[in-house]
Amino acid sequence: MSNIKNAFAQGKAFIPFITCGYPDLETTAACVRAAVENGADLIELGIPFSDPTAEGVVIQEANLKALQGGVTTDKIFEFVKNLREEIKIPLVFMTYANVVFGYGAEKFLSTCAKIGIDGIILPDVPFEEKAEFLPLCQKYHVDLISMIAPTSENRIAKISSGAEGFLYIVSSLGVTGTRTEITTDLAPMIKIVRENTKIPCAIGFGISTPEQASKMSKLADGVIVGSAIIKIISKYDKDAAPYVGEFVKNIKAAI
Repeated sequence: MSNIKNAFAQGKAFIPFITCGYPDLETTAACVRAAVENGADLIELGIPFSDPTAEGVVIQEANLKALQGGVTTDKIFEFVKNLREEIKIPLVFMTYANVVFGYGAEKFLSTCAKIGIDGIILPDVPFEEKAEFLPLCQKYHVDLISMIAPTSENRIAKISSGAEGFLYIVSSLGVTGTRTEITTDLAPMIKIVRENTKIPCAIGFGISTPEQASKMSKLADGVIVGSAIIKIISKYDKDAAPYVGEFVKNIKAAI
């Protein structure tokens, strides 16, 4: 098992999502450092893709601008390798199957192992098709993190029982993005998860305030926030790091 379990060892985990290369990799590094200094337990690093089907407008635009700025998978690998010299908490990639296929799945995952990536999230790979990646992920000890959505229903038990790293609980139907209220009844979903695995679970999609984070943390082992952080980076551009740090501090305190 990777060291993802360490993210959940000290109570409720906070997992910020940051798009690599938006607005540039130097800013990404500064935001990661600020997040870690202010209590982040695991960082989800987005590898930009031209058609990020799970993402709302905020993260779509960050993907596009990062790609326009010249970020590549190789540059991100080198960036993470350097980041790992100082950042010790678990790191996971969030990207899409085409990115992995295009790079070469074995080369991609072996490089993940070399640079210290603990897990990978591929939102466009359904549970029934994860066998395309799972053997290589296991070969290189990179956890293939499964997602459970409100539509998973009778598949929740099966997905949970085969989970690695942590389970990503999707709070709402649709794409990522901040929401004024999360109305999905997640408790029954998480009950089934608990009955079928000891792997921790974290809730993402739509969480943007300390109040929402606090509420979700009472149900799950961790909370994931993406769009709200990307909005901060959009607002402050290359000066975003201290504002990201303050946001992380407030969310961590709330959970």
